[in-house]
Amino acid sequence: MTDTTDIIARLDAESAITRLLSTYTHLLDDGKFDQVAQLLQHATMDILGETASTREGIEKYLAAGVQRHGDGTPRTWHQISNIIIDVETSGEKATSVCYFTVHQELEDFPLQPICTGRYVDTFEKLDGEWRFVYRLLKPRHFGDLHNHVGQPIDKSKA
Repeated sequence: MTDTTDIIARLDAESAITRLLSTYTHLLDDGKFDQVAQLLQHATMDILGETASTREGIEKYLAAGVQRHGDGTPRTWHQISNIIIDVETSGEKATSVCYFTVHQELEDFPLQPICTGRYVDTFEKLDGEWRFVYRLLKPRHFGDLHNHVGQPIDKSKA
């Protein structure tokens, strides 16, 4: 029976972590930076060598680094795919890697992919709940980001 219990615990962890990954993209696309920061409040975000941590620090980082448009959103659509989750034997820690593709559309900017890459994440389970501990964004391909980022990206760091 231990094998069945272990399998169920692993599947439960994978489901909870997949939900965290998806929740991040929905909140970000909705321009809810305060809720993204709450989701990541126990984590460090690392984007091209620049880090942010704490709820306040992550919200400030997003507000400065991601443009919001007239409707209060970045006018983006994040898609994640090819998710691989590894749960440690203890069942209390996990890592994941997945691809992301960001599309954007504005009145004078037709719908198009603007960036692709990988999210590399570390999670921990505390008091029965999974949470982000570390999020590394590794951009791979860049399109037209002028309507998305607050300042030009140094692509040499990707």
